[in-house]
Amino acid sequence: MSEAQGGGPAEFAGRMLRMMNEAALALMVSVGHRTGLFDVMAAMPAATSAEIASRASLDERYVREWLAVMTTGRIVEHDGAAGSYSLPAGHAAWLTRAAGMDNLAAGMQYIGLMALVEDQIVDCFRHGGGVPYSAFPRFQAVMAEDSGAVRDATLIDVTLPLVPGMTHRLGEGIEVADVGCGSGHAVNLMAEAFPRSRFTGFDFSGAGIAAARQEARRKGLANARFEERDAARLGEAGRFDFITTFDAVHDQARPDLVLAAIADALRPGGVYLCVDTAASSKLAENLEHPLGPFLYTVSCMHCMTVSLAHGGAGIGACMGEAKARELVAAAGFSKFKRLPIDDAFSVLYEIQV
Repeated sequence: MSEAQGGGPAEFAGRMLRMMNEAALALMVSVGHRTGLFDVMAAMPAATSAEIASRASLDERYVREWLAVMTTGRIVEHDGAAGSYSLPAGHAAWLTRAAGMDNLAAGMQYIGLMALVEDQIVDCFRHGGGVPYSAFPRFQAVMAEDSGAVRDATLIDVTLPLVPGMTHRLGEGIEVADVGCGSGHAVNLMAEAFPRSRFTGFDFSGAGIAAARQEARRKGLANARFEERDAARLGEAGRFDFITTFDAVHDQARPDLVLAAIADALRPGGVYLCVDTAASSKLAENLEHPLGPFLYTVSCMHCMTVSLAHGGAGIGACMGEAKARELVAAAGFSKFKRLPIDDAFSVLYEIQV
């Protein structure tokens, strides 16, 4: 029996038991992130559950049980004689907010979010259809936190300079749009870095647009504005010099209409930067992807089902370059270039009419 099939029956059973433990651990890592426990422990010497709970302003009994999970999961170290717990620095480097985009604990929140809709997904398996975006009450906030850390670390200094001449044009002053902007953090980062350019964020989520406007007001950005609008119905003609989408196209109910709207909204010589998931359009080419099972699970329980709920194509998270090229060409674009970036999880496409 091949390794892909899990070895013999005993080996496979062992794998399933390890999976059960790891899945449970993932949920509790999410809890540790949301309650701030990792951040608190990273700043403390070895301490008792009562001391940790007091510092975090949390209930001690729950903290003690959480610490038991973290200890048996080999994330936290425990001194049984002293009754103390400590978070090794090497673990804190991947689990705290101070880690920025390296904080893997933030991503664990997706596990709990997907579990919320399990019953509805099972019903979709039996009857078809999809689960609407409204069924994911925290998805906007979690996505904003997750992507925000990445944008903070890479957008201005890494991503934008990969588009030939774009930072110079932004510095001189152009019209820019981010389609499917979510909570608008990318727009606000660009508006802050390039005060001579004017930025507009579009998203169909009222909550996302409200958060985007609040951040823009807090930063005092007069060159950033946000509109609640369906990306498939932008209704703009030749307005923008530069348009971006960040992990937004594959989620759309009608990506064909969204891309066509983006093509219409670009001025002559305009550039569209599409950032998407680094994965192949072919399942057989994703077998060694480091996040393969996770990506397809997120796809099934969010990206694909949300699209289907709105009568969409249900492309899913693993759209891949081949599908992207097909959609882009059908939308009227003639130039498609994959930009070089050392990133195992994201791809960048420079696209022009």
